[in-house]
Amino acid sequence: MFMLAPNSLRALPLSFSLAALLQLSVGCNGATLGRGGDEGDGQGDGGTEDGGSVRPPVPPKIPGCVGACVVNSKCSPAMGPTTLTGVVTIPSGNLPLYNAKVYIPTGDALPPPPQSGPSCDLCDTAPALFSTSTDINGRFTLTNVPSGQNIPLIIRVGKWRRVVTIPSVTDCTSTPLDPAMTRLPRNQSEGNIPRIALSTGNADALECILRNKKLGLDDSEFTPETGTGRVNLYAGANGANKYAPTLNGGAAFTAAKVTPAASWWDSSANWSKYDIVMLSCEGSPLMEYKSAAALANLEKYIGDGGRVFASHWHNGWIANAKSPQKIQTVATFPNVGDLGSITETIDTSFTKGSALADWLILPEVWGPGQPPMRGQLPVVGAKNTIGTIAMKLTQRWVYASASTPQYFSFNAPIGATADKQCGQMVFTDLHVSSGTGGDASSDAVPFPNGCKANTLSAQEKALIFMLFDLTNCLQPPIG
Repeated sequence: MFMLAPNSLRALPLSFSLAALLQLSVGCNGATLGRGGDEGDGQGDGGTEDGGSVRPPVPPKIPGCVGACVVNSKCSPAMGPTTLTGVVTIPSGNLPLYNAKVYIPTGDALPPPPQSGPSCDLCDTAPALFSTSTDINGRFTLTNVPSGQNIPLIIRVGKWRRVVTIPSVTDCTSTPLDPAMTRLPRNQSEGNIPRIALSTGNADALECILRNKKLGLDDSEFTPETGTGRVNLYAGANGANKYAPTLNGGAAFTAAKVTPAASWWDSSANWSKYDIVMLSCEGSPLMEYKSAAALANLEKYIGDGGRVFASHWHNGWIANAKSPQKIQTVATFPNVGDLGSITETIDTSFTKGSALADWLILPEVWGPGQPPMRGQLPVVGAKNTIGTIAMKLTQRWVYASASTPQYFSFNAPIGATADKQCGQMVFTDLHVSSGTGGDASSDAVPFPNGCKANTLSAQEKALIFMLFDLTNCLQPPIG
């Protein structure tokens, strides 16, 4: 066997040194091994064990990779590269999830879970070493990945995160992952869930869409704000205001409305504890519950990186904001009236709108029966409060006619350059709970007893798609 004397590489010509290093970097079965991060002594110095045999070198890890991190670069064309495949779904497993990030983590240890509260979460401009995103079918394929035992994999959508361990990945094979492994977490034992504040209202039942039969969160994650659950419900006007006796002992919600002199919304510290704030329609604007301080707090919250989902009459947060706030510049609200049950149009002029149109008509999304034409969305109980939206500040998603937006989003700080924007708000004139078979929010019915429907309507499916987009990282400008 040809062996190099200690330090002899220093005296060799550069060309020979590089060739020797390349030979040293090839492990058994042709596996290409990276540098650094060795386990054990990592010397491979030809020493002997007790039996006198030559001790094999400890393969170094790929730089920054967690786990075994040995990649076989010598797979034959017939076998193909070492590959992982799977489908990412929402927590219930009912719907595939578009644009989820799937990657094998880098670094010497797993990254810590996301911290709660508004933060500037821009999408990575440089992808991880082994990284991809899901398509509209929720599918992902990771090629040329490490083989070995106990390979970690992270699935992430904003502050939704699940870390799983793949028991074994074999060289030069394609390993399909169990769908139960690749759905988002239903509870905190399975992974990280954004901390959500949701104000109830008697004209919609947003709280029901988050539960196990729909988006998929376990009831154990719904607790008072002093509890450990990731969803805290607050009593809005005439909506559910307490839990059922079998859940949190029937505890009452903290009131979001004025009780008697100040609302939950009046404190910026209340907002700052949450990743997402959801505002369920209360039946009218009820601006007596939403002070100038509350309006300013919402704009500050989204400017700091928070995310807000507002349903119907919560247009008051935008329409009634006063200078120097900028939120009032994103749209006008003349309140035209009800549209009833109509077929609306998905704006396919941008990438995510086009993806929504394709996603909605997938068999696994639409379900049995004939789906609508691509780009159409059947809606029950559509309202029309929106007049115009500022095209340079907003993104239209769904509209009833060219002059009737139904769902739009905007990033914040409002008017800042894209690379400085951290948060987002969406507003919809669609009642999430309309036409869903009985979901209701009432101060006479404790949560979750008002949640009756076990299936998702077309508009609920579309809104779940857009809710996960709301929670995702913001895409920084390219170039």
